[in-house]
Amino acid sequence: MTQPILRVSGVSKSFGGLKAVQDFSLEISAGEVQGLIGPNGAGKTTCFNLITGVYTPDVGSVNLLGRDIQGARPYSIAALGMARTFQNIRLFGELPVLDNVRLACHLRVRHTLASAVLKLPLHRGEERAIRERAMDLLAIFGLDSRADEQAKNLPYGDQRRLEIARALATGPKVLLLDEPAAGMNPQEKVELRKLILSVRDRFGVAVLLIEHDMGVVMNLCERITVLNFGQTIAVGTPAEVQGNPKVVEAYLGTE
Repeated sequence: MTQPILRVSGVSKSFGGLKAVQDFSLEISAGEVQGLIGPNGAGKTTCFNLITGVYTPDVGSVNLLGRDIQGARPYSIAALGMARTFQNIRLFGELPVLDNVRLACHLRVRHTLASAVLKLPLHRGEERAIRERAMDLLAIFGLDSRADEQAKNLPYGDQRRLEIARALATGPKVLLLDEPAAGMNPQEKVELRKLILSVRDRFGVAVLLIEHDMGVVMNLCERITVLNFGQTIAVGTPAEVQGNPKVVEAYLGTE
């Protein structure tokens, strides 16, 4: 068995009297694409926030690449190898497309503030490499021709792709995508599926995504975890999840 690069064990989180997530567990290995689904308000984004350090679990543990990251700040977790996108796009809208990606690349730089001020060779060399890497990523996502445009002026689907490109610029081992297909038309969703698989293969990242479009989830994910009211009600392959009575009831109710 491949050693999981992300292991979430028995995580719970309450806000006052509301139990948002209860005893949530998940394991994902390198190169896997997994889905996290459930009705609105099931606790999916809360799970992402617990995994990425936005929230600290009340109980349970989160382990990334063999390290306990519970209580670590989001920027520290990103530096360790986890990146995410958001349900509501959070690009730097006023900045050019290229600069959105370049900023993310700076997570891995070695030069200091002093070398940047003095424009020493290390700084100049790294800035050249960052620009090249950013342009390469934009080319993969078909955005290189729009590198100098303000990010806010991109069509919605392109903004989604730019957000994924920016996340990849941090050099992650695990990529969390929060509703990447939201607002896309059917053709864009087909292209998104191909893009995610291409990213997985090219960069060797594990991908965990929240998604409401069942066509995207069932045709993309190898394994799916289903939440309802903060509790896990099913874990399995797409076929197993589709045929699970608890999942059908959560989405469709009972007579």
